Amino acid sequence: MEPRISLITLGVADLERATRFYQDCLGLPRLQTPPSVVFFELGTTWLALWSRASLAADAGLAADAGLAAEGSGFRGFALAHNVRSPAEVDALLTRVASCGGTVTRAGHPTDWGGYSGYFTDPDGFAWEIAHNPDFPHV
Repeated sequence: MEPRISLITLGVADLERATRFYQDCLGLPRLQTPPSVVFFELGTTWLALWSRASLAADAGLAADAGLAAEGSGFRGFALAHNVRSPAEVDALLTRVASCGGTVTRAGHPTDWGGYSGYFTDPDGFAWEIAHNPDFPHV
C-alpha cells in the first residue's frame, strides 16, 4: 500500500445540513457530485459526505455499531487542520461555533509548543484546529 489517504468519508445524519456546514462555514471547495454524496477537494485528499446508513451498509456494518443510534459519542479519532497562527485557531473556532459546530476545547497553548483547540461538526465528528510552528504542511 502506498503511504497516502485518498478519501475520507464521513457518515452523516443529514446530508444537506452537513454540506452547508462544510461548504458555507468551513469554505471547502465542493466538487460536482451526484445527489446522494458530496465531495470536497482538500489538495490530494478528498472529503466525502454520505448518509450514515449508506456508508454503514457499504462497509457491511450496522449503522449504529459501537455508537448511539444518533451518532453521538467519541469515535476514537479526530481530523486535524493546521493553520498559520494561534489567532487563526481562535478565529476558526469562533466561526465554527456560529455555524452549528460545537467547540469542545477552546484554543490553548500545548505542551508540544503549539496552540490548538477542538470542535465537533453537526454530526459529532471531532476536528482539531492547530498551529504547530514546526509542521511543514500549512
